[in-house]
Amino acid sequence: MLYADQEKIRVLVVDDSSFIRLAIRKILSRDQEIEVVGVAADGREAVELALKLKPDVITMDIEMPVMDGISAVKEIMASHPARILMVSTLTREGARATFMALEAGALDFVLKNTNDSFESRDQFRDELLRKVKGVYSHRSHAVLSSRPPQAPPEVKKDSGGIIHSHLVAVAIGTSTGGPAALKEVLIRVPGNFPLPIVVAIHMPMPFTGHFAEHLNAKCPLDVVEAADGDLLTPGRVFISPGGQHTTFVEKRGQIIIKTLPSSDFPKNFYIPSVDIMMTSLADACSGPVLGVILTGMGNDGFKGMQYLKAKGGITLVQDESTSIIYGMPRACVQGEVADLVLPLDKIGPKIMDIAR
Repeated sequence: MLYADQEKIRVLVVDDSSFIRLAIRKILSRDQEIEVVGVAADGREAVELALKLKPDVITMDIEMPVMDGISAVKEIMASHPARILMVSTLTREGARATFMALEAGALDFVLKNTNDSFESRDQFRDELLRKVKGVYSHRSHAVLSSRPPQAPPEVKKDSGGIIHSHLVAVAIGTSTGGPAALKEVLIRVPGNFPLPIVVAIHMPMPFTGHFAEHLNAKCPLDVVEAADGDLLTPGRVFISPGGQHTTFVEKRGQIIIKTLPSSDFPKNFYIPSVDIMMTSLADACSGPVLGVILTGMGNDGFKGMQYLKAKGGITLVQDESTSIIYGMPRACVQGEVADLVLPLDKIGPKIMDIAR
């Protein structure tokens, strides 16, 4: 919410479809905290208007004539960095292009409304408004760079006094800014890592599968999209599938993944839920779990970290200076459940150090 002395969030809307441009403009203009300062029909026009208008947030289509959205993101981030929110299609091709845009510097994405139902329109409106305000809310220089800046040293405490032995798994939760942050963490963890790693990131179904493939091609570890019935194995990263929740059961000394429909948890806003994933893993494991919370909007993960810490686990969160959105890590710090608060580039090595 904006205070009386704050200006409105200035947004540039970019899409080659006049219908989509009008729909997005209507949604944003009806919110008293937002002002649409311009519209563009292609990437080249978007680059020119971004320089001229200097908007707070840009909503960016991907497939456009003259210049596509990915190229536009690259040019904008190279010359006059801005907070960019991609507007993506719910397809495999849309997922691939979206991750390319995120790597180029876009902060997050929202799925286009391809269904004319009232429910679908309401969902698109709510997500668009929430994410425009979310990416705007973080004002530090970390937002305006496609790569996190060099961070200060640890800001809370070192791992002295924390019991490292007998860890059985690592659980990571993240959201806005998470794709880039998670990659930065995992590329620093060697392929012979002795524990399984499970990840919950707020993404829809087609996106999590492509995200797992994307990470697998860049990281020393074996990265897969989790599937119902998978066994947790050392040195493998399991990405929770979108559109459902990931839980775990213990059977004959092995931990088995059990996916559940979102309808089983009607009060849970975030899908896949970090809280559900962490809590279930802590219950299924015979020993302590290392919980990690990276950049993200909201407070998903706080209850999960609180629970696994109460069961003897270790908790680690990303610091504010390197977080795109500090919501999820902040919830853990303010709730006093974070054992360690570290800059992004130190989290991967620390995970390896604790696991030893």
